[in-house]
Amino acid sequence: MSTTAPARSPIQSATRKWEDLPGPKPLPFVGSALQLKLDQIHLDLERWAQQYGPVFKVRLGAVDVLVLRDHEVINAVMRDRPEGFRRPAKLGEIAREMGLKPGVFNAEGAQWYAQRRMVMAAFSPSHVRAYFPLLLSVAQRLQGRWQKAAAAHLPIDLQADLMRFTVDAIAGLAFGAETNTLESDEDIIQHHLDKIFPALFRRVNSLLPYWRWFKLARDRDLERSIEVVSQAIDGFIAQARAHIQQDPARVAQPTNLLEAMIVAADQPDSGVNDADVAGNVMTMLLAGEDTTANTLAWAIHLLHRNPDTLRQAQEEARAVVGPDLSQLTMDHMAQLPYLEAVCHETMRLKPVAPFRVVQALQDTVVAEVAVPKDTIVWGVSRHDALDAAHFPEPEKFLPERWLQADAAAASHAKRVSTPFGAGPRVCPGRYLALVEMKLALATLLSQFRIDDVATPDGQEARELMSFTMTPVGLTLNLSPNSP
Repeated sequence: MSTTAPARSPIQSATRKWEDLPGPKPLPFVGSALQLKLDQIHLDLERWAQQYGPVFKVRLGAVDVLVLRDHEVINAVMRDRPEGFRRPAKLGEIAREMGLKPGVFNAEGAQWYAQRRMVMAAFSPSHVRAYFPLLLSVAQRLQGRWQKAAAAHLPIDLQADLMRFTVDAIAGLAFGAETNTLESDEDIIQHHLDKIFPALFRRVNSLLPYWRWFKLARDRDLERSIEVVSQAIDGFIAQARAHIQQDPARVAQPTNLLEAMIVAADQPDSGVNDADVAGNVMTMLLAGEDTTANTLAWAIHLLHRNPDTLRQAQEEARAVVGPDLSQLTMDHMAQLPYLEAVCHETMRLKPVAPFRVVQALQDTVVAEVAVPKDTIVWGVSRHDALDAAHFPEPEKFLPERWLQADAAAASHAKRVSTPFGAGPRVCPGRYLALVEMKLALATLLSQFRIDDVATPDGQEARELMSFTMTPVGLTLNLSPNSP
């Protein structure tokens, strides 16, 4: 969908000139880059959005950036992909340089269309339902790990354990691979995955690509981690191909998402090969670990800081799950509307992707501003989600706002708060992510009491931007749930 009427020239329809836009005053060579702190860049842009209004300009190094805060304008840009906008070319360039094969996350054009069909089919609700017993087994391992910590009165590194949970879930669900990081403290794949997204974020936002001339210790460590993860992915693919060869019935009925992708790639004129499959395996591991785990960490932190909401969530989880987690089924997931509302409210307040960044593929118009080809457009997507015009008492954690009977109001809320993106490139794993989040919360709230969720300073968790927006240093203290 185009953001302009096709019969009109984009530049002729513009009513605002770039030079007339407000924005921070740039310095020579570096622009406004030195006014931003990389690990707080989302907060800096949100502050500027309050100061300069719904549309403003920023110069970062040699790059001009158009910044938006209105959800309708941001969504219109997101809907105009992949024809009108793409992810920044620099992202793909840095990813290739790091040795990351293109997956549906960073593919563009015809390559994206081919991969999107394959990945969407693999993440269909029917596939997720079929694999629920595997997800439940991962949740039971999480329960066992936390039972040991509770019995020993040991604090739990919340994000680390949740990332183990999500890695095990996606590896088992998507690849049929038994990684079992929850029951191992050895050098596991999660340790290597954790280095890739932060490095990609640092390099994409670096003014000087120093690593092309000399490598720091962390750059050499990154190369080793990418090699380890790439070898693991090659092993997943080889194993899946061997299973298909041994059991040809899997061509018609793949047993996991990787097999489904391989079968799709092997179809004539699919436009997809094993390198594309490997790229999407990498994407699933990275995105499936980081985004879901951090959202869960934020949710548990917010529940602990809001006792009445925690009590409601506990009551629902305990009523549906009961004392025996092993009896949980996929049908029970539909009986947890309050937990799902907790997830949506968490993603409104603490979205792991609080902004969207794209690049114009052609001269166009955005918010009545003439936007030349290759201009970077930055959507401050959390702004409207924290605006009282769209959410009463927007600073409060109120999951019940997602359970309102007014269909129009519910639809509006989901247009304003878009944690999974918008338009054709909406996150293909959103259904799986919600199932994983509800399952993890149901496990925690039905089987344990939360004694404390501690932060380093005892206050609200600090937001840290590192490709995804994460809470800093949360520890969890649990007791077994008393009957």
